[in-house]
Amino acid sequence: MTGLAAGATGPFAGFGLPGEPGTDAFWAAARSPVPRRAEGGGWVTLFLRRGSPADIAFESWSQPVPLRRWGATDCWYAEVPMPARLRVTYRFITDEGAHADPLNPSAAGGDRSIAATPDAPAQPYWPLVGVDDILPVPATRLRWTSARLGGRRTVRVHPVGGGGPVVLLLDGDDWLYLHPAMTAFEAAVAGGAMEPVTLVFLPAKDRAAEFAWRPELWEAVRDELLPLVAGCGEPSDPDRLVVAGQSLGGLSALYAALEFPGLVSRVACQSGSFWWAPGLAHRTDPLDGPAGGAAAARLREGPGLPGLRIAFDVGEHETRMLPHCEVVEALTERAGATVRVSRSASGHDRAGWRHALLRDVAWALA
Repeated sequence: MTGLAAGATGPFAGFGLPGEPGTDAFWAAARSPVPRRAEGGGWVTLFLRRGSPADIAFESWSQPVPLRRWGATDCWYAEVPMPARLRVTYRFITDEGAHADPLNPSAAGGDRSIAATPDAPAQPYWPLVGVDDILPVPATRLRWTSARLGGRRTVRVHPVGGGGPVVLLLDGDDWLYLHPAMTAFEAAVAGGAMEPVTLVFLPAKDRAAEFAWRPELWEAVRDELLPLVAGCGEPSDPDRLVVAGQSLGGLSALYAALEFPGLVSRVACQSGSFWWAPGLAHRTDPLDGPAGGAAAARLREGPGLPGLRIAFDVGEHETRMLPHCEVVEALTERAGATVRVSRSASGHDRAGWRHALLRDVAWALA
């Protein structure tokens, strides 16, 4: 935060925003969000919105926070306590729907913004993307009509640095249209942080069904999608496949490594949904079951995993996820896999998974 000029006044001067809220001069200098250190540790972050009431909805970190109006002005604000080391996606929710923060230059799609405390680690290679920016998409697109999964979907393919091992990005549309993975991988390869790769952006049609503990998706990837990628004309090496998945996608990636070891031997898993177990429909709270869920039960059956190289990452603020992830991490290593474990400065949030995605794909290929 920049220092204040001597004598600067105003209700938000402590955040580096002097002047009277609602005036043209105030809005000309306004930015959001703005953190300051809190007494006793952590941060207090100021969020501003001009013109209308709204709630701030945070991605899996906090309950919604209502904005308050400053007097009779057009300035709406909230001072939100935040812990140390947090990167979080948020939206303004109004009667008209969800909106990005127009005062924040860091967006994720048209209706989301990203806030980070000053002590959150940097995310090298990820560019700052504004709310009106249109992300580049790969020129190569495959029309995949799957006999096993049913329906048709568009899969994008992009060789980075001339192409190389296939990196299968589950929930591929999120990495195309919300977070600029194509640009970030290009920068990482150009910077020498990883070898050239070929990105395959796989969209999900029904996440709950496709990413559950079942074989259909991976049979379809093996028998239908990878041959399609091999024949698309882009340079690629499907024999060194890396699967990158988050949440339910992380659960599915580990399932593939356990049940399809000849196909998947390198995994980057962020915040895997290892609470998942059969019969969840009968539970009020899906996370209150046995630690590690179906994944831990399968690992305890004793499959040897000497050929698996897997990186686990989970947000350090995902307190209820951590026990499930810790059990699965330990059991996977005990089964003989080469395991890397890390914690990101986030909750269950793609904004926090971005750095781990690049770092762990590079490690999986090392």
